[in-house]
Amino acid sequence: MRGSAVLLGGEPGIGKSTLLLQACAKLGAKGKSLYISGEESAAQIRLRAERIGAMARHVEVYCGNDVHACLGVMDSVHPLLTVVDSIQTIHAPDAGAVPGTPNQIKYCAQMLVEWAKTHDSMVVLVAHVTKDGMIAGPKAAEHLVDTVISFEQAEHEVRVLRASKNRFGSTEELGFFRMDAAGLLEMPDPGSLFMVRRDGGQPAGVAVAIVHEGSRILMAEVQALTIPSKSGVMRVYSDRIDPLRVARVAAILEKHTRLDFSSQEIYVNVAGGLRIAEPGVDLPLACALYSARSGQPPVTASAMAGELSLAGEVRPVRAMERRARAARQMGFASVVGPAASVEGTHPTVWKGARTLQEAVRIVWTEEGKR
Repeated sequence: MRGSAVLLGGEPGIGKSTLLLQACAKLGAKGKSLYISGEESAAQIRLRAERIGAMARHVEVYCGNDVHACLGVMDSVHPLLTVVDSIQTIHAPDAGAVPGTPNQIKYCAQMLVEWAKTHDSMVVLVAHVTKDGMIAGPKAAEHLVDTVISFEQAEHEVRVLRASKNRFGSTEELGFFRMDAAGLLEMPDPGSLFMVRRDGGQPAGVAVAIVHEGSRILMAEVQALTIPSKSGVMRVYSDRIDPLRVARVAAILEKHTRLDFSSQEIYVNVAGGLRIAEPGVDLPLACALYSARSGQPPVTASAMAGELSLAGEVRPVRAMERRARAARQMGFASVVGPAASVEGTHPTVWKGARTLQEAVRIVWTEEGKR
């Protein structure tokens, strides 16, 4: 979007520079690109560009740290897209002596964003992250930009691009890429990427979630493990699903199925390293926890989606027909979800449940197979 500013954060070595260099090269005849590097030399950038096939005459490279010098180069080049890699290394002498401080970052980011908006251009600010995966110093500059994007690593060489702020569009879309010697390659159909293929039935503590992220339907395996807590107090360890969500679902299970979770340590994971935040993961998470606590693998191999209320009701979530269709294409004979979504869906495919107890009965009895 012309006149926009983007903040891109990610762990070191995940591929931020590679992604942006490829983006600059793909602009083609639309306009010039300026790649400002405060971390690498021009020779290093050229080696990467040659390796990934991103050499292009319309891409200009400037290596420097002074924000006023960067603005001078931008004035002379007039780029359509400017990449600043990274904003922590850029400094202004009149904002302090040390780069990377909150004042430096806010001051330099403000000057670069103002230039982009004034000249109807685009600027991308690359940001470092903390050990927890959060954007570090530039957190204070998030309100200055139009879009905030995080670049995350999933299983093996898979990278996930996720927006947490977007003034011009949805924040629910995900981008999936695979890193290889030629750079980052887009994965147009990652639907089964986070599924685990096994010979035989599912083990205890596993449930398959049908996840709706933006315009994509993904099948993801939710894994749960419960063990007695040495302190006698429930502890939740989960970095792929919000621990507060896990604790809430465990409380609903304890209330409506009489299983004890208050003295357990709960470990939750999503196969492939996908982070899930949508409400539809409640039901598969509950079934994974039930299976782990009871030690009983599911009798019915079903994919699941549904939101849980505190009263133990299974509530509808969006795009249920698309979810059911995607699950059928992935080879699942049945889908367990809210009963309110059964209309228009073949009964042999859709197993509707009004409450959590009904969902458990469907998954853990032979009735669910009929």
